[in-house]
Amino acid sequence: MNADERAEGLPRPEDVDSWEGARAVPVVVADDQAVVREGIVMLLGLLAGVEVVGSARDGEEAVALAAELAPDVVLMDLRMPRCDGVEATRRIRERHPGTEVVVLTTYADDDSLFPALRAGARGYLTKDASGEEIVRALRDVTDGRAGLAPAVQRRLLEQLLDRGEGPEGAGSSGGPGPGAADPATAATAGPVVPGADGLTERETEVLVLVADGLSNQEIAGRLRISTATVKTHINNLFAKTGVRDRAQAVRYAYQHGLVRAPGRRVT
Repeated sequence: MNADERAEGLPRPEDVDSWEGARAVPVVVADDQAVVREGIVMLLGLLAGVEVVGSARDGEEAVALAAELAPDVVLMDLRMPRCDGVEATRRIRERHPGTEVVVLTTYADDDSLFPALRAGARGYLTKDASGEEIVRALRDVTDGRAGLAPAVQRRLLEQLLDRGEGPEGAGSSGGPGPGAADPATAATAGPVVPGADGLTERETEVLVLVADGLSNQEIAGRLRISTATVKTHINNLFAKTGVRDRAQAVRYAYQHGLVRAPGRRVT
């Protein structure tokens, strides 16, 4: 894929929700493609609450700028010369633990995703992410949460299910927590009747689409409603189910049988 093709996937400023009144988050952008790097810098420069303090052409420069500028977040490409994004992420997290890393890459395959997360990246987005998703990821990681694209969240859950582990992660000694469905059962069960935890039929539809990895804009297009209405439904279902973010919403959908892992058979 050439630079122009990659640039076409960049989010548009009109997709972005502003952070009015929020502290400006210092960000360094690292990408070896000049047109992509400059496009991301331009986009972030339009956002209230984001301050681009530097840009890097490769992983070596990203590590150096993290040391020099101490940004809150490095927005990191993966495949770069001299030092790739995974190694740069590892060095930054080891040497500058106050700086978080959000990967922004063309690639969402396992060979790209899991090494980046093991190296210490707290966020992972692909370059077809909307401006809203980038904003959310930056805010999430600075607030101590994971900033993962919905499709990445789902892939991680599928990996846990494939390994036979519960949604709470490996190493839990007591199995699923109180009230949690067995993950294998949840992944293969049929859809529940709308009304669980007081969810309306529409809120249940939105939750399923969130679990399927769709963004707010994609959900709006699928259901023929506005993005503002989608956000209202998401806020309502978060409140009713007690989840705090999309990652927990995806886990809730798996636990309650609303979605199943691809390729699993109902027995």
